[in-house]
Amino acid sequence: MSDLDELLTANRRFAATDAKDRVPAIPFLPTKQVYLLTCIDPRVDPAALFELDLGDAIVARTVGGRVTDAVLDDLAWISYLHEVKTPDAPWFEFAVMHHTDCGSGLMADPDLRAGFVARGFDDAVLQRTAVTDPARTVPGDVARILDAKTVSGDIAVSGYAYDVATGLVTQVVPPSSRNAAQSG
Repeated sequence: MSDLDELLTANRRFAATDAKDRVPAIPFLPTKQVYLLTCIDPRVDPAALFELDLGDAIVARTVGGRVTDAVLDDLAWISYLHEVKTPDAPWFEFAVMHHTDCGSGLMADPDLRAGFVARGFDDAVLQRTAVTDPARTVPGDVARILDAKTVSGDIAVSGYAYDVATGLVTQVVPPSSRNAAQSG
């Protein structure tokens, strides 16, 4: 039996439970009102780190947990749906979380990166993707979201660092929204 076969067996056990019946009625309003962006690293599983159940949070994962154009497009769409479909509902908070010992940090190595650039990737983009110190990269990604005019200014955005050695998440950037900053 392959690992994927084991996952499919586990899925059949899940499908026999009522967990799928306890999800939010509106898919873009998670139970915990959190939209989390983090890394694809399997050591950084938000369900395990935060004891999340199905429907508790919207979770997006990218290399390094970095804010990409695709992340901004997705967030713009979700915020648009919120504005037009559920204008009176409370807003979710968007949390950016980078982590220590991130594999994306290997993109900071010019020799290693050069080989990948030779495959057709943009060197400057790869350099910006590297997470070598979450306390330094998280604020830039939070600012990128707050500056994105396609994303609702009502969304509070915060930033965090996860330490893979200790298992602890610490706040790097407190929650703020573009509209609150402009009115304050």
